[in-house]
Amino acid sequence: MTAFGKLIRTTAFRLTLVYLFLFALFAASLLAYFAWNTRRLITEQITTTVNVEISEITSIYNRRGLHGLLTTMGNRALRPGANLYLLTAPNGQALAGNVGSLAPGVMSVQGWSETAYRRIDDQDKTDHRALVLVTEMDNGFRLLVGRDLEERRRLFGIVAKAAQWSILVVVVLGIGGGIFVARRVLRRIDAMTGTTRRIMAGDLSGRLPVGRSGDELDRLAENLNVMLERIEALMTGLKEVSDNIAHDLKTPLTRLRNRAEEALARSSSETDYRAALERTIEESDGLIRTFNALLMIARAESGQARGNMDDFDGADVANGIHELYEPLAEDDGMTLQVKTAPAPIHGNRELISQAVANLVENAIKYGKPEPGVEPLKTDAREILIEARREGDQVLLSVTDHGPGIPEGDRRHAVERFVRLEASRTLPGSGLGLSLASAVATLHGGELRLGDAHPGLVATLVLPARAGGSDRLAAQTQDVPQKAA
Repeated sequence: MTAFGKLIRTTAFRLTLVYLFLFALFAASLLAYFAWNTRRLITEQITTTVNVEISEITSIYNRRGLHGLLTTMGNRALRPGANLYLLTAPNGQALAGNVGSLAPGVMSVQGWSETAYRRIDDQDKTDHRALVLVTEMDNGFRLLVGRDLEERRRLFGIVAKAAQWSILVVVVLGIGGGIFVARRVLRRIDAMTGTTRRIMAGDLSGRLPVGRSGDELDRLAENLNVMLERIEALMTGLKEVSDNIAHDLKTPLTRLRNRAEEALARSSSETDYRAALERTIEESDGLIRTFNALLMIARAESGQARGNMDDFDGADVANGIHELYEPLAEDDGMTLQVKTAPAPIHGNRELISQAVANLVENAIKYGKPEPGVEPLKTDAREILIEARREGDQVLLSVTDHGPGIPEGDRRHAVERFVRLEASRTLPGSGLGLSLASAVATLHGGELRLGDAHPGLVATLVLPARAGGSDRLAAQTQDVPQKAA
């Protein structure tokens, strides 16, 4: 397709033509209305003037008779720019006036009419048009008084010519403006098309150009760029997951196979086989948990869990996690506490509960003071779960007083299968913080990692449900806050 063909097929050019047609139609209608009113005004002025002349001439005839009438009409006919006058006898003979010829039958019909005529003193032989009034006087005389319509025709011609030029200018400027706008829009669309082709070819780093006008195309480009960034992040995450599965799951699978092979080669009794099977089942359960965590992260990042969102209180989640993990914390020599306040949330309760549970599991696993190091605080083995609302946000945090995470490693710690050097000797898959971060992102929030001096504060920052605090306060105003 040629460049001109692409240009005239653009929506901008077609809309310009539509608006051009409407504007030209409006301009033509306005000019036609002006011309019609001008014509009507001139006609009214002519009829008023002729009626006045008829009254004056009739009055003169009544006072001075036929001789006075002939004298008056002769004098008036000689004036510069005079009206048309004609007095005929009952037999149709012209007695006085400046009209040389009329269209047949004009004098035989009384009243107003528009007719062709010639003046007596006209040098050319062309007919003119006039608006005349014929009245019958006493004794059968007929009087014609009229006004030439050349002024009306000339004014109408001026308006018509102005309309033609105006419409021509509107059409030319409209088409020129349409081509300019269409070319400008087409350039931007072509730039977007080129970017999308690069993206379809596999270059996910491409972004649509955004101008400085802030128009609808800029807003569309900004939204598409946000979408492309999201798609790039998902594709990068998918690649990372594939690479991580290939590397991080290869070791437990290899270990699982080696144990099974060793059991076949060395086990000699039912007890040995049973122990080997128990270790295999335990290793398999760990792999299943890893895959379940990956599936849950994928659900959160793809947005599939948005269909299961509901209104609930984040304080209930914190209290439930506390009851569930308190015995586990005590078995590891830790103390699990909870402090809650009304925290209205609209979201997926299962995913948020799992995210908080992962933070608590990490706090229990990694929050212990390092062996051989004397704790600086008496509450070094204390883990605190908090749920509260701050403005338009709900904070679900888990605080421990272990070694924590260095500030430089916190951004890296939320990636999948990432395990810092201090935790590589402990069991785990490195997916706990990744899941919590994915859940926070799904709900329009974020996961913040801070310093507890010493220790780590892991906080899920989620949007608070609008208008939810009043209802929750009404439900819990008689219930004391729980702190264990």
